Amino acid sequence: PFLLLGTIISSALTAFLKPRTLARFLPRRTAMAVPVAGLAGIALPACECASVPTTRSLVRAGVPTAAALTFMVASPAINPVVITATAIAYTVNPKMALARFMAGLLAAVLIGLGWIWLGRPLRGVDAVEEASCGIHGHAPERRTLSTMTETFRSELAHDFIQSCGFLVIGAAIAATVKVFVPTVWMQALTSNVLLEAAVLSLLAVIVALCSEADAFMAVSLTGFSPTAQLAFLAIGPVVDVKLMAMEGGAFGAGFLRRFVPLAACCCFLSALLIGTVIFPS
Repeated sequence: PFLLLGTIISSALTAFLKPRTLARFLPRRTAMAVPVAGLAGIALPACECASVPTTRSLVRAGVPTAAALTFMVASPAINPVVITATAIAYTVNPKMALARFMAGLLAAVLIGLGWIWLGRPLRGVDAVEEASCGIHGHAPERRTLSTMTETFRSELAHDFIQSCGFLVIGAAIAATVKVFVPTVWMQALTSNVLLEAAVLSLLAVIVALCSEADAFMAVSLTGFSPTAQLAFLAIGPVVDVKLMAMEGGAFGAGFLRRFVPLAACCCFLSALLIGTVIFPS
C-alpha cells in the first residue's frame, strides 16, 4: 500500500509538472538555485535512466549547469517512490528513510556547489533528440488536461509494476546475501566504520541497483553499521557503472573525470555526517 501511495504521488508530479517549470522558479544566482534544484528532486521525480536526458532539457531551458546537475543527483535519490521503498525495507529501523533523504539532499547540494568551482558547461545539450532509456516518453510542450491525465495513468501503471518487480529482485538479492555470504567476511570488514562504508560504497557502484530496490539489499547487510548501509544507499543512485556509461556517452569523458570524483566524495561525506548524527554509536 505504501509503495502504491508513493507511485501515485510520483506519477502525479510527473504528469502535471515539467522540467521547464523549474527554470522559471529557480533563483537567478547559481549558488541559490542549487538547493532549490535539490528540493525539486521531490517535485519532479525521475529514475536514474531518465535523469540524464532530463538534465539536458533543464540546461536547454536556461537552468544553470550546477543546478541541473543537482537535480540530476537528487531526483533518483530522494523522490517519493525511493523514500517509500526505503521505509518499507527498513521497518526495523524507520530512521533510515529520513537519513537517506537528508544524506541524498545534502550530497546533491554539495555536488552542485562544487560544480560551480570545478565544472564546465555540459557537452551535447544542443541535440535535437534526447537520449533516453526507452521507458519514459517525452510529453509535448503544450499539454492539455487529457494528455496530462493519460501521462499520469501510463506513468502510474509503469512505475508501480516496475517498482514491484524491483522489490522482488531486491528481496532476492537480499536473501542471497544472507544465505551465501559468510558472516566471518562481514565481521572482518566491520572493524572500522570508514572501511565498511568504503566497501559498501564500492559495492553500490558495481552492482548498479535501481534506487527503488537497493534498500532491500542494504537492509540485508546486517553485519554492517547503519552508517555504512547509508553510504551504500547514498552513492548508488549517483555514481554506478550504469550511470557512468550513460553520462559519459551524453556529456563526454571530460565530464566524468570531474563529476565522478566530486560526486563520490560528496556522497561518502554526507553519508558519514548524517549517519553519525542519526545513528550515534
